[in-house]
Amino acid sequence: MLLLPSAADGQGTAITHALTSASTLCRVEPVGRWFEAFVKRRNRNASASFQELEDKKELSEESEDEELQLEEFPMLKTLDPKDWKNQDHYAVLGLGHVRYKATQRQIKAAHKAMVLKHHPDKRKAAGEPIKEGDNDYFTCITKAYEMLSDPVKRRAFNSVDPTFDNSVPSKSEAKDNFFEVFSPVFERNSRWSNKKNVPKLGDMNSSFEDVDAFYSFWYNFDSWREFSYLDEEEKEKAECRDERRWIEKQNRATRAQRKKEEMNRIRTLVDNAYSCDPRIKKFKEEEKAKKEAEKKAKAEAKRKEQEAKEKQRQAELEAARLAKEKEDEEVRQQALLAKKEKDIQKKAIKKERQKLRNSCKIEEINEQIRKEKEEAEARMRQASKNTEKSTGGGGNGSKNWSEDDLQLLIKAVNLFPAGTNSRWEVIANYMNIHSSSGVKRTAKDVICKAKSLQKLDPHQKDDINKKAFDKFKKEHGVVPQADNAMPSERFEGPYTDFIPWTTEEQKLLEQALKTYPVNTPERWEKIAEAVPGRTKKDCMKRYKELVEMVKAKKAAQEQVLNASRAKK
Repeated sequence: MLLLPSAADGQGTAITHALTSASTLCRVEPVGRWFEAFVKRRNRNASASFQELEDKKELSEESEDEELQLEEFPMLKTLDPKDWKNQDHYAVLGLGHVRYKATQRQIKAAHKAMVLKHHPDKRKAAGEPIKEGDNDYFTCITKAYEMLSDPVKRRAFNSVDPTFDNSVPSKSEAKDNFFEVFSPVFERNSRWSNKKNVPKLGDMNSSFEDVDAFYSFWYNFDSWREFSYLDEEEKEKAECRDERRWIEKQNRATRAQRKKEEMNRIRTLVDNAYSCDPRIKKFKEEEKAKKEAEKKAKAEAKRKEQEAKEKQRQAELEAARLAKEKEDEEVRQQALLAKKEKDIQKKAIKKERQKLRNSCKIEEINEQIRKEKEEAEARMRQASKNTEKSTGGGGNGSKNWSEDDLQLLIKAVNLFPAGTNSRWEVIANYMNIHSSSGVKRTAKDVICKAKSLQKLDPHQKDDINKKAFDKFKKEHGVVPQADNAMPSERFEGPYTDFIPWTTEEQKLLEQALKTYPVNTPERWEKIAEAVPGRTKKDCMKRYKELVEMVKAKKAAQEQVLNASRAKK
């Protein structure tokens, strides 16, 4: 019962009575259905028109219930109550023409009508035979109402509605009449959507946004359809907990498989529609034309930009040319001015020389030139004597240093660098072995001669190197590529290789010799590849030189050690 609130202050209704003597004012309490409607609208903050719409909706539902026409199921009396899972519950209640759109009120009214007509007591009173227990077909009516009155069970039965068409049109079917074929299919499958306001397929005039929204919705379709109604095993019939768990596991696996098949069916439907949709083809052609237009516009803009750059470059080149011509003209004018000044200076010097010749006596000038020449020759003779003294001070046999001995000394100094054990004894021993003069040199002789060579004039060093190189050409018959070969950094001597080996090349050669041992096939080809800029012949020659140098060092060091041991 609805309890109306009391009237607020100032909301009382005044009624005036017409009396014979005088008018009397009375206060009354507002009540009735109109006041009830007013309170509802005020509490819900709704207008009178909205309330009228709701009232009309309720009246329409009541009128629909009153006008509901049940369709008698002709096979009702032949149904087997034990096979209730395979029966059409909507047809049993006479709602086969309404099906999933039936409201709960209509289901309840249909059940009530079926009970009044097919109840066993009424049929028994009419003289019809009645089966005992649950074997009577009335059990099917009761089971149908049980399934459809429960929202969960009804959804399970609606998911496997036997009248629903699960077919998917093929691409060939929708080749000429796409919208007529696919529109009803999407319409009937939209009932499975969890989301309301399912977008329509539309027509040929639909915009790109509408078409894109439609296919986005169906490619991400959220379906509530489930297949628990088709479970083959009922867990209520299990005898123990383990058996019930096993039944639940089997049912879950079966439902998941059927759900997967359902989603594949929806995906196939959407894929077929997308591939046959003429609007998609139109949009792709428009997009392609748009891209082509943009590409052409970009190419045109790029061409114009290149033309502008080319014009600018030509203008810059022209400006640079004019500036260079101007600069060359200025340089030429400056050169002309300098030449004029030089000519003026030459004329002035010529005049001064003429005056000098006229003013000085020729004999005095010649005498002075002769004296200066004699003094210069005397200084040169003295310098050569000093040089001979400095080069000749080295002990016994030091004054007999031939050109071959000097070159052998230079070679030995380069062969045994600083840091060699007993370096000068080793160099002296090396010279005694390889010298052709037969003169025995001591370490002191070698040190003195090496120091004197370092003090020589650069021109004298060049003469020694040139003589050694001429001798090398005569012995080996080699034509050098360059006349001005640079001497070694350690000691000035002639080059024996046309292209000297750098430190980096020497490291690469040593590493390659370690990487490719003697038994490696095509060893020297691989070593030459590891040293850029060197051929196989260069690498083999350098290797032989290194072997000879090592052998010479070892031999000289052994002789020095033997000599020192003999003295002891």
